[in-house]
Amino acid sequence: MIRIENLSKRFKKLQALDDINAFFSTGQVVSLIGPNGSGKTTLIKSILGMVKADSGIIYVDGKKINGDPSYRGRIGYMPQIGRYPDNMRVGQLFRMLKNIRKVPDAALDTDLLVKFNLASIFDKPMRTLSGGTRQKVSAALAFYFNPEILILDEPTAGLDPLSSEILKEKIMQEKRKNKLILITSHILSDLDELTTHVMYLQEGKMIFLKDIETLRKETGQEKLGKAIAHVMKGGKKEALWIDEVLALKETDKND
Repeated sequence: MIRIENLSKRFKKLQALDDINAFFSTGQVVSLIGPNGSGKTTLIKSILGMVKADSGIIYVDGKKINGDPSYRGRIGYMPQIGRYPDNMRVGQLFRMLKNIRKVPDAALDTDLLVKFNLASIFDKPMRTLSGGTRQKVSAALAFYFNPEILILDEPTAGLDPLSSEILKEKIMQEKRKNKLILITSHILSDLDELTTHVMYLQEGKMIFLKDIETLRKETGQEKLGKAIAHVMKGGKKEALWIDEVLALKETDKND
């Protein structure tokens, strides 16, 4: 469904992406994992057409994405930090995007809008919302148009535990519909039940892309965080990052 060939991108001295080759197909939930600065967000934004690569090609359903933005209508995107016009009211935002997309009411997926009770804050300006509530708005918008492809960048960051579970269950539902879902997260425990494939990036390079069962068999580890730590134990930077992530998991558990 998405094919990436020899994709590279440099920002001045930073090699954000370095000759990335990958193929993602329907029914996959691909966890994009790596330390800060590894290239995850740049890869996502390249797929969305928000960043223009220096070299390489991205295909969606066999068609190059360059020059024709219509493919974006098939993608639901949840950014790590949602930025919206401060004075726009929540309800106005949903109505505006629905009018732009020209999607009939019957085709809309309002599941998260209802479960997060966002209709109760439709009259509130975006500037008055807390970070967690903004995250709920971003999540509801990502699923709103029932897209074939979902790209979720740190989707549970800032959400309370109940809202986080609601969102994870929604992702599971979309997974069962055979959609392609790309997720980035530093909270590896959130990905254990969702992931079918793992793509690990480090300093712009793709270290590996494997299905989760192969990764578990190769490492003898069921938990994603421990499996990646096992694979990457030979690299100091990678091992340090994994140690920090696992330590955060233990802290969350104790809290």
